[in-house]
Amino acid sequence: MRFFAALARHGSLSAAARALGVNHATVARRVAGLEETVGARLFERRPTGYELTAAGRDALQAAGAMETAARLLPRREASAEVAGLVRITATPTLAEAFLVPRLGPLQQHHPALDLEVIADLRAISLPRHEADVALRLARPQDGDLIARAVATLRHGFYGTTGWRDRIAVGETPIFVGFDEAGAHLPEAAWLARQFPTCRLAFRTNSQMTQAGAARAGCGIALLPNFLGSTDPGLVPVPIEPLPPTREIWLLTRRDVMSTPPIRTVTDFLLELFQRERAVL
Repeated sequence: MRFFAALARHGSLSAAARALGVNHATVARRVAGLEETVGARLFERRPTGYELTAAGRDALQAAGAMETAARLLPRREASAEVAGLVRITATPTLAEAFLVPRLGPLQQHHPALDLEVIADLRAISLPRHEADVALRLARPQDGDLIARAVATLRHGFYGTTGWRDRIAVGETPIFVGFDEAGAHLPEAAWLARQFPTCRLAFRTNSQMTQAGAARAGCGIALLPNFLGSTDPGLVPVPIEPLPPTREIWLLTRRDVMSTPPIRTVTDFLLELFQRERAVL
């Protein structure tokens, strides 16, 4: 079942094999053995990779429950200590600039708790057991998930004091923004619509790098407030209008919500977002 869950999560034999530390033939052999045991085909081989059949989706629910239980076993003791691994996924900027710097107290209070943070712009799948907890910037549409809006995210324009003074006297702004691959992202698309004639002088796929470019004076960056307002090298730049606010959603699967490690992490995150509303 562990090999089956890895193939369901990663979608290819080679990726599952790397995750498990074995060769791809071992993964194929173990999954074939499982299919023979249960008497059903669990995957369809597609050009894009291995896709779960209906029987495979049912089996994944059982595999996920077994996997969650297994993660709790190694260090479970008679005490009420919270132990085990919880995987959290978030966008790179939210993970790196907001979440990770604030996770220290969680592990200090629960030293047997292990955390894995997956920073990715892709919507890492909870139903496929790629993560246990997700922080997303859009209302979820997939799976039987518990979804809660935990914060309102605001953006602003940030740059050097030099750029702030130039804008104050009426100079046309020059922007730092996303590259072509990120042009579809909401903030990038909004910036292009609102300021179609303004120059985009620096492009990158990372908001952390955008902040660095703005700090270096390359232009003005549209950044989440939690990133721009906490950077000592940046100041707010008076440009209007500002983009609409976005909601941050906390997602968990129903089947694992009551397990102590995941409940501990979600409770911590709910309190964290409530406490940091002003920064966001």
